[in-house]
Amino acid sequence: MVKRIVAINASPRKGWNTDMLVEEAAKGAASKGAEIEKVDLYHLDRFAGCVSCFGCKREGHKGECIYKDSLKPVLDAVKDSDGLIVGAPNYFGDLCAEFKLFYERLVFPYLTYRTDVRCCNDHPIPVLLIMTSNAPEGMYDSMLSNYRSVLSSFIGPTKVFVSGETMQVNDYSKFDWNMFDGDQRKERREKVFPSEMKAVHDLAADMF
Repeated sequence: MVKRIVAINASPRKGWNTDMLVEEAAKGAASKGAEIEKVDLYHLDRFAGCVSCFGCKREGHKGECIYKDSLKPVLDAVKDSDGLIVGAPNYFGDLCAEFKLFYERLVFPYLTYRTDVRCCNDHPIPVLLIMTSNAPEGMYDSMLSNYRSVLSSFIGPTKVFVSGETMQVNDYSKFDWNMFDGDQRKERREKVFPSEMKAVHDLAADMF
């Protein structure tokens, strides 16, 4: 049976750090025979986070987000898939807004508000969460641990991959920045980032 993996790029910058890692992870899963459905969240029509309608708590729709917008088909695809790859950049110490809109709608339908059975997900799937950041890799471990815990509890066993100190732009001379060493970032992109691409490829191949 062919596995179906949904790969989501939650970065606005197609073809840049986050998207490149998501693409490479998808290739890793595909190398083991998986079919990939790729989604760029910033290219979807406008969509919302959870609107607190509680439709997902009613009989016949438990575990299903019923709010109809451009994110609804993506959530349905994830619900029926065999695995999820999702990548997001870190903005202001947390994952970006588009990711959080997706995350709310992904997780909340499975929360039962019951003390006996907390989660109604009867089809857990592995999740690979990828974060890129211009800060050092370990700086946001606590925040990522919270995401990993929630995703593991409601979606399925989750692993996290981080690429830190990323190269933000091709030409640093165009910007009056003194927080970064542009040459160092370029050198890291050339020497370290390729090994991260291989690592995330191999991780996804093992997971899916």
